[in-house]
Amino acid sequence: MKNIIILGGARDYHVMDWYRTIRSLVPNRDVKMLTDLIGGEGFDVIANENDKIENLFIIDNFLLSKQSRLGNIWRNIFKLLVLPIQIFYLKKYVSKNPNTIYHAQPMYYMLLCWLSGMKFIGTPQGSEILVRPDNSKLYKFLAIKILQNAKYITVDSLSMQKKIYELSGVEAMIIQYGIDIQGLSKYINKNQKREKITSIRGMTDLYRIDEILRSKNSSQCKIPINFIYPFGEESYKIDVVSNFTEEDNDLGRLNKENMYELLSQTKLVISIPKSDSSPRSVYESIFLGAVVAITYNGYYDVLPKCMKDRIYIVDLENDNWYDEAVKFSDKISSNHYLPSQEALEMFDQNISMQKVIEKLY
Repeated sequence: MKNIIILGGARDYHVMDWYRTIRSLVPNRDVKMLTDLIGGEGFDVIANENDKIENLFIIDNFLLSKQSRLGNIWRNIFKLLVLPIQIFYLKKYVSKNPNTIYHAQPMYYMLLCWLSGMKFIGTPQGSEILVRPDNSKLYKFLAIKILQNAKYITVDSLSMQKKIYELSGVEAMIIQYGIDIQGLSKYINKNQKREKITSIRGMTDLYRIDEILRSKNSSQCKIPINFIYPFGEESYKIDVVSNFTEEDNDLGRLNKENMYELLSQTKLVISIPKSDSSPRSVYESIFLGAVVAITYNGYYDVLPKCMKDRIYIVDLENDNWYDEAVKFSDKISSNHYLPSQEALEMFDQNISMQKVIEKLY
């Protein structure tokens, strides 16, 4: 049995959850995380002493002190500058670790593998396939090369699978990230009073936080919004903060436990990005009993009925969408969510990762 290396950012919740779940499911195999990023830019360090983490050239100390648009630009420039160094480190690591499967996620780490001339499995993120190839001819060219040189590609939605085939002719495998249903269950309380409204996506233009605030402030609903976000841009936040009321709560990046606690008290979660693949936080919100307001995306079509019943589809042309979403949540959120067997099999991360092990590892 081959060893398994997950190659990605050790400050990325999705990647770390993937690594930790795989490691727990195959205790007889050596599963490690290989990374160039552990913290930096104000991100909390989520790696702990129980994680088996190996290092490329760690860039944390070369990044800006907080998240911003300028910080994103500098990080990308610096990653390109040190690309030859990372390739050297990676080739050296591979030479010392034969009989190993390398799974890179997301696209930057797939680029590293391709340029290193090694066999790899790749998992890109939604915008890396659905948005960026349409905005840059150079990015599109590189993405096609990377996709075509991967041994396998996994994605979490039909829309990504279709776009990858259109771009490169590669048949990607759909595997949901899944969610930690066992961990979520500790926060489910049937008697919990739900009064809160929460925005759960990034504090960037892609996620239309400005639209959420404008619609809320012109609505009849005066309940403040809790803004939580895994990442953000300081300049965008400065632009939208003028629309915050004194009661709105800017909570930033929460750890998993605090996020679950908040969502278990929330009646309406809002997620209205310009593009989306298969948003894990939306699924977590539903399993924790909240109603979710979303703009239509293809992932909605494949959801089990029990999950669709707790989703309000937002029409941004409708000036009253916010009030209507709140009314819908008042009606539905009082009903305890009971996941169907289909939902459990589709979104339990242990089941999802077992499929990865059987099909890819």
